[in-house]
Amino acid sequence: MTFYSRWNDRGGFAEVLRLAAPLILSTGSLAVQEFIDRMFLSWYSPQAIAASMPSGILYFTILSLFLGTASYVNTFVAQYHGAAQPGRIGPALWQGFYVSLAGGLLIVLLAPLSTPLFNWIGHPPEVRLLEARYFRVLCYGSIFPIANSAVSSFFTGRGKPWPVMWVHMLATALNIVLNYLLIFGRYGFPELGITGAAISTVLSGVVSFLVFCVLILRRKHNQLYATASGWRPNPELMARILRFGIPSGVQFFIDIFGFTVFILLIGRIGMVELAATNIAFNINSLAFMPMIGLGMAVSILVGQYVGEGRVELASRSTYSGFAICIIYMGIIALSYLLVPDFYIGFFAAKSAPGTFEDIRRTAVVLLRFVAVYSIFDTMNIVFASGIKGAGDTRFVMIMILIMSTGILVVPTFLSLIVFRAGIYTAWIFVTAYVIVLGFGFLLRFLQGKWKSMRVI
Repeated sequence: MTFYSRWNDRGGFAEVLRLAAPLILSTGSLAVQEFIDRMFLSWYSPQAIAASMPSGILYFTILSLFLGTASYVNTFVAQYHGAAQPGRIGPALWQGFYVSLAGGLLIVLLAPLSTPLFNWIGHPPEVRLLEARYFRVLCYGSIFPIANSAVSSFFTGRGKPWPVMWVHMLATALNIVLNYLLIFGRYGFPELGITGAAISTVLSGVVSFLVFCVLILRRKHNQLYATASGWRPNPELMARILRFGIPSGVQFFIDIFGFTVFILLIGRIGMVELAATNIAFNINSLAFMPMIGLGMAVSILVGQYVGEGRVELASRSTYSGFAICIIYMGIIALSYLLVPDFYIGFFAAKSAPGTFEDIRRTAVVLLRFVAVYSIFDTMNIVFASGIKGAGDTRFVMIMILIMSTGILVVPTFLSLIVFRAGIYTAWIFVTAYVIVLGFGFLLRFLQGKWKSMRVI
């Protein structure tokens, strides 16, 4: 196959890039939003940024279970679209919304427990008070990020991701403006600090959801896709969404939980090590989020072609996505090695002279670990996305569970708490975890069991 045909044919580079570009911009805008949130809070007070990290991580860990479940509606939409069954798309969206509603209500029940929860965690009193406030407000608005992940599948699953990109960019812009107004109390708005940051996040989620509803419930969409008339609960369809979606949600939860435990264990070593680890992960997230968008594109194309009965095109789409991803991440990894201070300098801008040097030296070394594992993370993202797009969610869940426990959490705990090893030993384990996952998902993809799977 010539490069020209590989570029232009179905499942080729051009098709993957056309679908991935707006998804990359969407996920990139969310990474920018998170980055600026933390930057504003670091400007506001040391206590605010200290409180936002553990409470935000805990909230997202809980949210991820429902987020991963509801977002799997994307695969149903993709396969219904590929199978030329548009009338089934609207009902699938509604079942995803009902999952979101249930998940959001369950998380809301945690809001009154925020104060005793963070008292139990035992951080300093001035920090735990802010942690509880931040966590409580986010819990009250939890239905909206879950619902957005489900209803946005109407566009992404059909290979029409541009509206999703514009909605996410609108939400990011709104969040940044509200953060500035409500954290610092500008232009007559109350100065709410960390509470203002949480309110901004919730309000931007509400606006996103309302915009998605206006776009999806239009008459022409209802006539073809039953986006309004398909509102009735469908036990059979709901059961299938839960059957494939819950393993996806559990996988997402376990992955996030493993890294959360890793960060908390690093915090037992010292503040320098914790700060350097947070900086390394934050730098990596800015480069990592675009890969998530590309992985979404691969999953959508696999779902569409599996639904169409063209598994050879599903396979070609996956390899095209992997080639693009490895080139992109290879360049980023090289920059981590050659110019680490370019990235670290953003975090040093507001630091007092002389206080940041120890953190900087450690972060430089940690970015070398990131450079190594990020290359293998491309296999993790692309091939896991490929098999999930066909419906192989149970394997992904089991793989993440075993590897997270056996390679990341338990060895890190033993090395840091029992044997008192240093930070670099812990980072060897997180690097090994990503590498083993990458090869595991590659081998599963090569086995080809996903080719006979369907979710519809």
